[in-house]
Amino acid sequence: MARDTGLPQTDAQFDFGRARRRRALSRVAASLRREPSDVNVILPFEEVVEALGRRGEKRLGLKTIDLDSIVGTVDRSREFDRAFRPTSSRVRPRWERIALATRKGQSMPPIDVYRIGELHFVKDGHHRVSVARELGNEVIEAYVTEVVTELGADRAIRLHDLALKSHERLFLERVPLSAEARAQIKLSDEWRYAALAEAVEAWGFRVIQGGGELLSRAQVAEAWFKDEYSPVVEMLLEAELVRRGTETEAYMRVAHLRYLILRTHNWDDEVIEAVRRELESPSWEEDTMVRRLRKELK
Repeated sequence: MARDTGLPQTDAQFDFGRARRRRALSRVAASLRREPSDVNVILPFEEVVEALGRRGEKRLGLKTIDLDSIVGTVDRSREFDRAFRPTSSRVRPRWERIALATRKGQSMPPIDVYRIGELHFVKDGHHRVSVARELGNEVIEAYVTEVVTELGADRAIRLHDLALKSHERLFLERVPLSAEARAQIKLSDEWRYAALAEAVEAWGFRVIQGGGELLSRAQVAEAWFKDEYSPVVEMLLEAELVRRGTETEAYMRVAHLRYLILRTHNWDDEVIEAVRRELESPSWEEDTMVRRLRKELK
């Protein structure tokens, strides 16, 4: 709760100092908890849009939005962290003027934000957001422009995730899966998306060659997911071969081993058993395979 001594200017100065102290404490806490280095980094709007893929935008007008949903900025100066705590003393004069006006009961104009999914990015009103959060407010009035993107984003997204999102978007351009199917494709390393796209395209080429019928990218994607990916993942789950990582990563791991060991693209009990023996071998190192894939893709 904000301090109220009855001296608005003194309280506004105290508010800023407290916000700066909270910024410092949050960095110490993140370090002690061994959280990612970018956990408190404010998200850059243009980089997020580029990673997710812009499809269009529309004005939604004046809305009441949660302050906690504001995690990014259009401004590249980065004067605030992800929680809109000041990162330097340069913003002090303007910050304290707004805090003083707010404490005196003066109304503030709505801020201006972009919306992507459930996230908001400040176009105008950074200091107002920072003051509102420091004074304990939960919502704020804002003029909202919604930006529609190819991929969605939730409040957990960090700066580090943008490269992964970008590669995921490129994968879906090459392998245009349905929304239901794409939700099941999960990878933790951006390099794997390129390798998976190559594998799907190679699978589609073999299908086209075998059937003698030209298929579109969407048709290949649908057939691969239905006839290859889903049945194989089901077999892997039954054989208890999804031991670490995601189901998609398990699929890629065993598909790669299948060809290395048996030089086949087929799936049957013999193939699954051979893959199991290889995975249980003391000499198996997945990191080695990943490094080789990265080298090949560069």
